[in-house]
Amino acid sequence: MNGPQAIGSRVEADAQAPAYVPPLQLTQGQPPPIAANGGLSFMLYDRDGDAGTAAALEAAFQEIADGHSRSLIDRLDSAPPGPIETKWGLGFRGYDECMEHIRAIGMEAPEGGVVLPLRYTVYEHPSYSVVTSNALWRDPAREAEAELLRRSEDEAGQRSLYFPQVLRDARRIGEYYPGLSPGSPECMDRLGVSLAHLESKCTNFYDSVEVERIFYPEIEKLLLEFFPDATDALVYNHDVFNKDYQGDRTEDQDAKNPGVNTGYANLVHNDLNDNSGRVRCRELLTKNLRNFGRTQNYTEAEADAKMSRRFMSINLAKPMETVEQFPFVLCAWPSFADQPYINNYRIYDDRVGETTRFTYRPDHEWYWFPQQKPNEVSMLKCYDSVTDGSVSRWSFHTGCVDPTAPADACCRKNIVVRSYVFF
Repeated sequence: MNGPQAIGSRVEADAQAPAYVPPLQLTQGQPPPIAANGGLSFMLYDRDGDAGTAAALEAAFQEIADGHSRSLIDRLDSAPPGPIETKWGLGFRGYDECMEHIRAIGMEAPEGGVVLPLRYTVYEHPSYSVVTSNALWRDPAREAEAELLRRSEDEAGQRSLYFPQVLRDARRIGEYYPGLSPGSPECMDRLGVSLAHLESKCTNFYDSVEVERIFYPEIEKLLLEFFPDATDALVYNHDVFNKDYQGDRTEDQDAKNPGVNTGYANLVHNDLNDNSGRVRCRELLTKNLRNFGRTQNYTEAEADAKMSRRFMSINLAKPMETVEQFPFVLCAWPSFADQPYINNYRIYDDRVGETTRFTYRPDHEWYWFPQQKPNEVSMLKCYDSVTDGSVSRWSFHTGCVDPTAPADACCRKNIVVRSYVFF
Protein backbone atom coordinates (compact mmCIF):
# COMPACT_ATOMS: atom_id res chain seq x y z
CA MET A 1 0.00 0.00 0.00
CA ASN A 2 1.40 3.39 -0.93
CA GLY A 3 0.98 5.95 1.84
CA PRO A 4 1.37 9.71 1.68
CA GLN A 5 4.88 11.06 1.24
CA ALA A 6 4.52 14.11 3.47
CA ILE A 7 4.72 13.37 7.19
CA GLY A 8 2.84 15.61 9.57
CA SER A 9 0.18 16.89 7.22
CA ARG A 10 -3.52 16.69 8.06
CA VAL A 11 -5.37 14.74 5.39
CA GLU A 12 -8.87 15.87 4.50
CA ALA A 13 -11.38 13.05 4.92
CA ASP A 14 -13.90 11.94 2.34
CA ALA A 15 -17.02 14.09 2.64
CA GLN A 16 -19.23 11.00 2.78
CA ALA A 17 -17.16 9.31 5.47
CA PRO A 18 -15.48 11.92 7.65
CA ALA A 19 -12.67 10.51 9.70
CA TYR A 20 -10.34 12.01 12.27
CA VAL A 21 -6.79 11.76 10.93
CA PRO A 22 -4.36 13.31 13.41
CA PRO A 23 -1.18 14.94 12.20
CA LEU A 24 1.93 12.94 13.03
CA GLN A 25 3.40 15.03 15.82
CA LEU A 26 6.97 13.85 16.15
CA THR A 27 9.05 15.03 19.06
CA GLN A 28 11.56 17.70 18.10
CA GLY A 29 14.72 15.90 16.96
CA GLN A 30 13.07 12.49 16.69
CA PRO A 31 13.46 10.56 13.41
CA PRO A 32 10.33 9.36 11.56
CA PRO A 33 8.95 6.05 12.80
CA ILE A 34 9.20 2.76 10.98
CA ALA A 35 5.55 2.70 9.96
CA ALA A 36 2.99 2.32 7.20
CA ASN A 37 1.33 5.26 5.45
CA GLY A 38 4.28 7.59 5.90
CA GLY A 39 3.59 7.35 9.62
CA LEU A 40 -0.01 8.55 9.46
CA SER A 41 -2.95 6.72 11.02
CA PHE A 42 -4.96 4.12 9.09
CA MET A 43 -7.90 6.46 9.66
CA LEU A 44 -6.51 8.00 6.50
CA TYR A 45 -8.06 5.08 4.60
CA ASP A 46 -11.44 5.07 6.33
CA ARG A 47 -14.11 3.41 4.17
CA ASP A 48 -17.69 4.09 5.14
CA GLY A 49 -16.78 4.46 8.79
CA ASP A 50 -14.58 1.35 9.13
CA ALA A 51 -11.72 3.43 10.65
CA GLY A 52 -9.28 2.01 8.11
CA THR A 53 -9.62 -1.60 9.27
CA ALA A 54 -10.07 -2.99 5.74
CA ALA A 55 -6.97 -1.17 4.54
CA ALA A 56 -5.01 -2.40 7.56
CA LEU A 57 -5.99 -5.99 6.81
CA GLU A 58 -4.83 -5.54 3.23
CA ALA A 59 -1.52 -4.20 4.55
CA ALA A 60 -1.22 -7.19 6.91
CA PHE A 61 -1.58 -9.62 4.02
CA GLN A 62 0.86 -7.57 1.94
CA GLU A 63 3.42 -7.76 4.74
CA ILE A 64 3.10 -11.56 4.72
CA ALA A 65 3.43 -11.63 0.92
CA ASP A 66 6.53 -9.40 0.99
CA GLY A 67 8.33 -12.10 2.97
CA HIS A 68 10.43 -9.79 5.19
CA SER A 69 9.38 -11.63 8.34
CA ARG A 70 10.02 -15.09 6.93
CA SER A 71 13.41 -14.00 5.60
CA LEU A 72 14.47 -12.68 9.02
CA ILE A 73 13.30 -15.83 10.79
CA ASP A 74 15.20 -18.00 8.31
CA ARG A 75 18.38 -15.97 8.92
CA LEU A 76 18.02 -16.33 12.68
CA ASP A 77 17.28 -20.06 12.39
CA SER A 78 20.31 -20.64 10.17
CA ALA A 79 22.73 -18.71 12.39
CA PRO A 80 25.34 -20.88 14.15
CA PRO A 81 24.70 -21.94 17.76
CA GLY A 82 25.52 -19.33 20.35
CA PRO A 83 25.11 -15.57 20.36
CA ILE A 84 23.85 -13.85 17.23
CA GLU A 85 25.75 -10.80 16.06
CA THR A 86 23.35 -7.95 15.33
CA LYS A 87 24.02 -4.32 14.44
CA TRP A 88 22.98 -3.42 18.00
CA GLY A 89 25.11 -5.98 19.83
CA LEU A 90 25.05 -9.67 20.74
CA GLY A 91 21.57 -11.15 20.93
CA PHE A 92 20.52 -14.55 22.26
CA ARG A 93 17.75 -16.94 21.27
CA GLY A 94 16.94 -17.89 24.86
CA TYR A 95 16.86 -16.33 28.32
CA ASP A 96 19.23 -18.88 29.88
CA GLU A 97 21.84 -18.45 27.14
CA CYS A 98 21.79 -14.68 27.62
CA MET A 99 22.04 -15.12 31.40
CA GLU A 100 25.12 -17.32 30.98
CA HIS A 101 26.69 -14.57 28.86
CA ILE A 102 25.91 -11.95 31.54
CA ARG A 103 27.65 -14.08 34.18
CA ALA A 104 30.59 -14.88 31.89
CA ILE A 105 31.43 -11.24 31.18
CA GLY A 106 30.78 -10.18 34.77
CA MET A 107 28.14 -7.52 34.20
CA GLU A 108 27.24 -5.80 37.45
CA ALA A 109 24.37 -3.62 38.62
CA PRO A 110 24.38 -0.79 41.16
CA GLU A 111 22.94 -1.40 44.63
CA GLY A 112 19.27 -2.38 44.39
CA GLY A 113 19.64 -3.22 40.71
CA VAL A 114 19.96 -6.41 38.72
CA VAL A 115 21.39 -7.50 35.38
CA LEU A 116 19.14 -9.71 33.30
CA PRO A 117 17.99 -10.53 29.75
CA LEU A 118 15.27 -8.42 28.14
CA ARG A 119 13.52 -9.40 24.94
CA TYR A 120 13.59 -6.92 22.03
CA THR A 121 12.31 -7.14 18.49
CA VAL A 122 14.91 -7.39 15.72
CA TYR A 123 12.28 -6.85 13.00
CA GLU A 124 12.60 -3.35 11.55
CA HIS A 125 9.33 -3.33 9.61
CA PRO A 126 5.77 -2.42 10.58
CA SER A 127 3.89 -5.43 11.91
CA TYR A 128 0.22 -6.34 12.22
CA SER A 129 -1.87 -8.22 14.79
CA VAL A 130 -5.50 -9.15 14.19
CA VAL A 131 -7.07 -9.18 17.65
CA THR A 132 -8.98 -12.24 18.86
CA SER A 133 -12.32 -10.41 18.82
CA ASN A 134 -12.07 -9.60 15.11
CA ALA A 135 -14.94 -11.17 13.16
CA LEU A 136 -12.52 -12.54 10.57
CA TRP A 137 -11.57 -15.37 12.92
CA ARG A 138 -15.20 -16.57 13.05
CA ASP A 139 -16.09 -16.17 9.35
CA PRO A 140 -16.11 -19.58 7.57
CA ALA A 141 -15.76 -17.83 4.22
CA ARG A 142 -12.42 -16.36 5.35
CA GLU A 143 -10.86 -19.50 6.82
CA ALA A 144 -7.99 -19.46 4.31
CA GLU A 145 -7.17 -15.87 5.26
CA ALA A 146 -7.47 -16.71 8.94
CA GLU A 147 -5.05 -19.61 8.57
CA LEU A 148 -2.52 -17.38 6.80
CA LEU A 149 -2.78 -14.80 9.59
CA ARG A 150 -2.62 -17.52 12.25
CA ARG A 151 0.68 -18.80 10.86
CA SER A 152 2.02 -15.26 10.74
CA GLU A 153 0.99 -14.66 14.38
CA ASP A 154 2.71 -17.88 15.41
CA GLU A 155 5.93 -16.69 13.75
CA ALA A 156 5.88 -13.25 15.37
CA GLY A 157 7.65 -14.43 18.50
CA GLN A 158 10.57 -15.69 16.40
CA ARG A 159 11.48 -12.14 15.38
CA SER A 160 12.99 -11.20 18.73
CA LEU A 161 16.12 -11.90 20.74
CA TYR A 162 17.25 -11.50 24.34
CA PHE A 163 19.83 -8.82 25.15
CA PRO A 164 21.59 -8.07 28.46
CA GLN A 165 20.41 -5.02 30.38
CA VAL A 166 20.97 -3.37 33.75
CA LEU A 167 17.90 -2.51 35.84
CA ARG A 168 18.30 0.27 38.40
CA ASP A 169 16.18 0.55 41.53
CA ALA A 170 13.62 3.24 40.71
CA ARG A 171 13.30 4.16 44.38
CA ARG A 172 16.89 5.44 44.11
CA ILE A 173 16.29 7.78 41.15
CA GLY A 174 17.44 10.68 43.34
CA GLU A 175 20.91 9.07 43.44
CA TYR A 176 21.15 9.12 39.65
CA TYR A 177 19.44 12.48 39.21
CA PRO A 178 20.26 14.53 42.33
CA GLY A 179 17.24 16.37 43.66
CA LEU A 180 14.75 14.39 41.57
CA SER A 181 12.18 12.41 43.56
CA PRO A 182 10.58 9.34 41.94
CA GLY A 183 7.30 10.42 43.56
CA SER A 184 7.07 13.73 41.72
CA PRO A 185 5.52 15.08 38.52
CA GLU A 186 8.99 16.41 37.67
CA CYS A 187 10.20 12.82 37.49
CA MET A 188 7.40 11.94 35.09
CA ASP A 189 8.21 14.98 32.94
CA ARG A 190 11.90 14.15 32.84
CA LEU A 191 11.98 10.35 32.70
CA GLY A 192 8.44 9.22 31.84
CA VAL A 193 8.31 7.04 34.99
CA SER A 194 7.38 7.72 38.60
CA LEU A 195 6.03 6.16 41.79
CA ALA A 196 2.87 6.91 43.76
CA HIS A 197 1.29 5.38 46.89
CA LEU A 198 -2.28 4.27 47.43
CA GLU A 199 -4.13 2.44 50.18
CA SER A 200 -7.04 1.17 48.11
CA LYS A 201 -10.45 0.31 49.54
CA CYS A 202 -11.06 -2.13 46.69
CA THR A 203 -11.21 -5.64 48.15
CA ASN A 204 -11.62 -7.78 45.02
CA PHE A 205 -9.67 -6.77 41.94
CA TYR A 206 -11.13 -9.71 40.03
CA ASP A 207 -14.60 -8.12 40.28
CA SER A 208 -14.69 -5.64 37.39
CA VAL A 209 -17.80 -3.92 38.78
CA GLU A 210 -16.09 -3.23 42.11
CA VAL A 211 -12.92 -2.11 40.32
CA GLU A 212 -14.86 0.41 38.26
CA ARG A 213 -16.89 1.62 41.25
CA ILE A 214 -14.05 1.95 43.78
CA PHE A 215 -10.63 1.70 42.18
CA TYR A 216 -11.18 3.90 39.13
CA PRO A 217 -12.22 6.95 41.24
CA GLU A 218 -9.30 6.29 43.60
CA ILE A 219 -6.85 6.40 40.69
CA GLU A 220 -8.43 9.50 39.21
CA LYS A 221 -8.11 11.23 42.59
CA LEU A 222 -4.48 10.05 42.86
CA LEU A 223 -3.68 11.47 39.41
CA LEU A 224 -5.23 14.86 40.15
CA GLU A 225 -3.28 15.08 43.40
CA PHE A 226 -0.05 13.87 41.76
CA PHE A 227 -0.34 16.42 38.94
CA PRO A 228 -1.51 19.63 40.67
CA ASP A 229 -1.86 21.48 37.36
CA ALA A 230 -4.25 18.87 35.94
CA THR A 231 -7.92 19.75 35.44
CA ASP A 232 -9.37 16.30 34.68
CA ALA A 233 -8.41 12.62 34.79
CA LEU A 234 -10.17 9.68 33.14
CA VAL A 235 -9.46 6.03 33.90
CA TYR A 236 -10.85 4.15 30.93
CA ASN A 237 -9.93 0.48 31.32
CA HIS A 238 -7.85 -2.04 33.21
CA ASP A 239 -6.22 -5.46 33.04
CA VAL A 240 -5.66 -8.00 35.79
CA PHE A 241 -2.62 -10.31 35.76
CA ASN A 242 -2.27 -13.56 37.67
CA LYS A 243 -0.61 -16.59 36.10
CA ASP A 244 -2.08 -18.96 38.68
CA TYR A 245 -5.67 -17.68 38.76
CA GLN A 246 -8.12 -20.60 38.90
CA GLY A 247 -11.46 -18.78 38.48
CA ASP A 248 -13.29 -17.63 35.38
CA ARG A 249 -10.83 -15.70 33.20
CA THR A 250 -13.27 -14.89 30.38
CA GLU A 251 -13.13 -11.43 28.83
CA ASP A 252 -16.45 -9.65 28.23
CA GLN A 253 -15.94 -6.24 26.64
CA ASP A 254 -19.67 -5.47 26.61
CA ALA A 255 -19.79 -5.95 30.39
CA LYS A 256 -16.59 -3.92 30.85
CA ASN A 257 -14.86 -7.02 32.16
CA PRO A 258 -11.28 -7.57 30.89
CA GLY A 259 -11.08 -11.07 32.33
CA VAL A 260 -7.81 -12.24 33.88
CA ASN A 261 -4.50 -12.47 32.02
CA THR A 262 -2.45 -15.55 32.87
CA GLY A 263 0.36 -14.48 30.54
CA TYR A 264 2.73 -11.53 30.93
CA ALA A 265 4.14 -9.20 28.31
CA ASN A 266 7.67 -10.32 27.48
CA LEU A 267 8.67 -7.90 24.71
CA VAL A 268 9.90 -4.33 24.95
CA HIS A 269 7.03 -2.09 23.81
CA ASN A 270 4.86 0.95 24.43
CA ASP A 271 1.05 0.94 24.31
CA LEU A 272 0.64 4.15 22.27
CA ASN A 273 2.45 6.43 19.82
CA ASP A 274 2.17 9.80 18.06
CA ASN A 275 -1.06 8.74 16.33
CA SER A 276 -2.80 6.41 18.74
CA GLY A 277 -2.25 8.70 21.71
CA ARG A 278 -4.55 11.21 20.04
CA VAL A 279 -6.92 8.81 18.26
CA ARG A 280 -7.54 6.78 21.43
CA CYS A 281 -8.24 9.94 23.43
CA ARG A 282 -10.69 11.34 20.88
CA GLU A 283 -12.61 8.09 20.42
CA LEU A 284 -13.05 7.90 24.20
CA LEU A 285 -14.26 11.49 24.48
CA THR A 286 -16.63 11.44 21.49
CA LYS A 287 -17.67 7.77 21.17
CA ASN A 288 -16.93 6.11 24.53
CA LEU A 289 -15.30 3.41 22.44
CA ARG A 290 -14.24 0.60 24.80
CA ASN A 291 -14.49 2.98 27.74
CA PHE A 292 -14.86 1.05 31.00
CA GLY A 293 -14.92 4.25 33.04
CA ARG A 294 -17.07 7.38 33.33
CA THR A 295 -19.25 8.07 30.30
CA GLN A 296 -17.94 10.91 28.14
CA ASN A 297 -20.24 13.13 26.07
CA TYR A 298 -17.99 15.49 24.17
CA THR A 299 -18.85 16.78 20.74
CA GLU A 300 -16.05 16.64 18.19
CA ALA A 301 -15.49 20.39 18.58
CA GLU A 302 -15.40 20.10 22.37
CA ALA A 303 -12.96 17.19 22.16
CA ASP A 304 -10.71 19.18 19.82
CA ALA A 305 -10.75 22.09 22.27
CA LYS A 306 -9.88 19.81 25.22
CA MET A 307 -7.10 18.16 23.22
CA SER A 308 -5.69 21.51 22.08
CA ARG A 309 -4.23 21.82 25.58
CA ARG A 310 -1.69 19.44 27.07
CA PHE A 311 -2.85 15.90 27.84
CA MET A 312 -1.07 12.67 28.75
CA SER A 313 -1.80 8.97 28.85
CA ILE A 314 -0.53 7.27 32.02
CA ASN A 315 -0.53 3.56 32.86
CA LEU A 316 -0.56 2.73 36.57
CA ALA A 317 0.30 -0.71 37.96
CA LYS A 318 -0.62 -1.75 41.52
CA PRO A 319 0.29 -5.16 42.97
CA MET A 320 -2.29 -7.19 44.89
CA GLU A 321 0.55 -8.63 46.94
CA THR A 322 4.29 -7.99 47.08
CA VAL A 323 5.82 -8.83 43.71
CA GLU A 324 8.24 -11.74 43.90
CA GLN A 325 8.71 -12.76 40.27
CA PHE A 326 8.09 -11.39 36.76
CA PRO A 327 8.31 -7.71 37.72
CA PHE A 328 7.03 -4.88 35.57
CA VAL A 329 10.05 -2.85 34.34
CA LEU A 330 10.21 0.63 32.77
CA CYS A 331 12.66 2.47 30.51
CA ALA A 332 13.40 6.18 30.97
CA TRP A 333 12.78 8.60 28.13
CA PRO A 334 16.16 10.35 27.75
CA SER A 335 17.88 7.11 26.79
CA PHE A 336 15.79 6.58 23.65
CA ALA A 337 14.50 10.06 22.80
CA ASP A 338 16.30 10.04 19.44
CA GLN A 339 15.37 6.46 18.52
CA PRO A 340 12.71 5.68 15.90
CA TYR A 341 9.90 3.46 17.10
CA ILE A 342 8.49 0.57 15.09
CA ASN A 343 4.73 0.42 14.67
CA ASN A 344 2.62 -2.61 15.44
CA TYR A 345 -0.95 -2.25 14.16
CA ARG A 346 -3.69 -3.99 16.17
CA ILE A 347 -6.67 -4.56 13.91
CA TYR A 348 -10.13 -4.62 15.49
CA ASP A 349 -13.47 -4.62 13.67
CA ASP A 350 -13.97 -0.91 14.33
CA ARG A 351 -10.51 0.58 14.92
CA VAL A 352 -6.81 0.12 14.25
CA GLY A 353 -4.74 0.53 17.37
CA GLU A 354 -1.07 1.42 17.17
CA THR A 355 1.51 0.19 19.65
CA THR A 356 5.27 0.49 19.30
CA ARG A 357 8.32 -1.67 19.60
CA PHE A 358 11.98 -0.74 19.91
CA THR A 359 15.27 -2.34 18.99
CA TYR A 360 17.98 -2.87 21.59
CA ARG A 361 20.50 -0.30 22.71
CA PRO A 362 22.99 -1.08 25.49
CA ASP A 363 22.49 2.38 27.04
CA HIS A 364 18.72 2.13 27.49
CA GLU A 365 18.06 3.32 31.06
CA TRP A 366 15.90 0.66 32.71
CA TYR A 367 14.25 0.81 36.15
CA TRP A 368 12.32 -1.55 38.38
CA PHE A 369 10.77 -1.52 41.82
CA PRO A 370 12.24 -4.59 43.56
CA GLN A 371 9.70 -6.31 45.79
CA GLN A 372 7.04 -3.76 44.82
CA LYS A 373 4.49 -3.52 47.63
CA PRO A 374 0.67 -3.46 47.32
CA ASN A 375 0.54 0.22 48.30
CA GLU A 376 3.14 1.20 45.67
CA VAL A 377 1.77 2.25 42.29
CA SER A 378 4.28 2.38 39.46
CA MET A 379 3.41 4.95 36.81
CA LEU A 380 4.62 5.11 33.23
CA LYS A 381 3.85 7.60 30.52
CA CYS A 382 2.45 6.15 27.30
CA TYR A 383 1.85 9.46 25.52
CA ASP A 384 2.32 13.21 25.99
CA SER A 385 0.96 15.80 23.60
CA VAL A 386 3.93 18.14 24.23
CA THR A 387 6.34 17.70 21.31
CA ASP A 388 8.99 20.42 21.77
CA GLY A 389 11.39 18.10 23.60
CA SER A 390 10.95 19.85 26.94
CA VAL A 391 9.32 16.78 28.54
CA SER A 392 9.31 13.02 28.06
CA ARG A 393 6.92 11.78 25.39
CA TRP A 394 6.61 8.23 26.74
CA SER A 395 8.34 5.33 28.42
CA PHE A 396 8.54 1.81 27.14
CA HIS A 397 8.21 -1.27 29.28
CA THR A 398 8.04 -5.04 29.56
CA GLY A 399 7.89 -7.85 32.07
CA CYS A 400 10.90 -10.05 32.80
CA VAL A 401 12.19 -12.96 34.84
CA ASP A 402 14.17 -11.88 37.90
CA PRO A 403 17.17 -14.26 38.22
CA THR A 404 17.66 -13.29 41.89
CA ALA A 405 14.19 -14.46 42.96
CA PRO A 406 13.79 -17.82 44.76
CA ALA A 407 12.86 -20.76 42.57
CA ASP A 408 9.46 -21.01 44.25
CA ALA A 409 8.67 -17.28 44.04
CA CYS A 410 5.11 -16.43 43.03
CA CYS A 411 4.59 -14.55 39.78
CA ARG A 412 3.25 -11.02 39.85
CA LYS A 413 -0.41 -10.49 40.67
CA ASN A 414 -1.38 -6.96 39.82
CA ILE A 415 -3.87 -4.64 38.21
CA VAL A 416 -2.92 -2.16 35.47
CA VAL A 417 -5.20 0.78 34.73
CA ARG A 418 -4.98 3.10 31.72
CA SER A 419 -5.82 6.75 31.98
CA TYR A 420 -5.74 10.17 30.39
CA VAL A 421 -4.80 13.29 32.32
CA PHE A 422 -5.80 16.71 30.98
CA PHE A 423 -4.30 20.12 31.77
